[in-house]
Amino acid sequence: MNSGRTAVDRLLHRAVQAGVVPSAIALWGRPGEPINHSMAGHVRLAATPTPPSTDTWYDLASLTKPLVVGTLSLLAIREGRLQLDTTVGQLFHASPAESPVAAATVGQLLAHWSGLPAWRPLYALGAAPVNVVDTVLGITPSCAPGQRVEYSCLGFILLGKALEKTYDAPLETIFTDRVLGPLGLEDRLGFNVDPDTRKVAGGSITAEPELRMTAEMGHPVSTVPPVRSAAPHDGNARFLGGAAGNSGLFGTAEGVFLLASEYLESSATLLTADEIEAAATPVAADLHQVRGLAWQLGLTPRCSAGPRLGPSAFGHVGFTGTSVWVDPSLDAIFVLLTNRCHPDFREVDLHPMRRRFHALAVRHLVSQTTN
Repeated sequence: MNSGRTAVDRLLHRAVQAGVVPSAIALWGRPGEPINHSMAGHVRLAATPTPPSTDTWYDLASLTKPLVVGTLSLLAIREGRLQLDTTVGQLFHASPAESPVAAATVGQLLAHWSGLPAWRPLYALGAAPVNVVDTVLGITPSCAPGQRVEYSCLGFILLGKALEKTYDAPLETIFTDRVLGPLGLEDRLGFNVDPDTRKVAGGSITAEPELRMTAEMGHPVSTVPPVRSAAPHDGNARFLGGAAGNSGLFGTAEGVFLLASEYLESSATLLTADEIEAAATPVAADLHQVRGLAWQLGLTPRCSAGPRLGPSAFGHVGFTGTSVWVDPSLDAIFVLLTNRCHPDFREVDLHPMRRRFHALAVRHLVSQTTN
């Protein structure tokens, strides 16, 4: 076995043995070449522990943002259904007097540049799912649009609803019809996965830490949607039926790898070179973050990319312990999926593990190229 791949194996096994994550699966490589993979641990810590496999579906959490909403937004812009300078007010017929976020644009929402706060328990704000847009429009922003980068799940929930409005269909249907179907990925990615027909990695048995955050904001914890098997860890996504713009996507590591490959010009069949460039070009930046359209750029200080990925790299992480990075300079994709919330949430920084994985995987790719 190649020494670089052996090193990734050791990294994942050490993380499991240390209790950082119960399971992990890593995929890396160049599209069109054999994919390297490594896995460790057990996806369910039950009476009969189950090891991960290439057909294990993980809760991808915020990877939903670039893979679903980012991709669909690029297609909607191509089709003239959306424009980057379209405002929230124009999308949802709201004036600045009616909504403090009405002046934010689609481009600012995609780049976490809209001023909306990171998170609110929408299920606790007295609205039904059908009225969630009005609920978000009524939330007081943290700052004016374009003032600073603030990572916001709320902005992507609005984008998901904007896509549903412009396509006149549920987000799950749009994603299947426009992305999964054309790419042949229906068996590797999707919303509302059936645990009876798919091997789904175990999730949290409690609604922590949303129970704690909801209580800290002064709302009754009874409003937090209950957890269930194969449901998103994110409470707002559960509240919205399992498919939301911020979270809800499940999938295999190979599914993530193949969809992320659409963001490399050498392998893209769905996206154009101009669309890929737009997604990976800095749109918003401050001292802490550099953002493109739905993607975090590797130029972000101390991000999960690490120093071995090139300056043109871009990627994203998910709360459940997932990540994907695209490096055009290497023409390569790096996927690391874990279920750190199983059976309970682990308050641990996974960035060191991600950076180390990227360093080892890059070393492995370079050795494959030179041999």
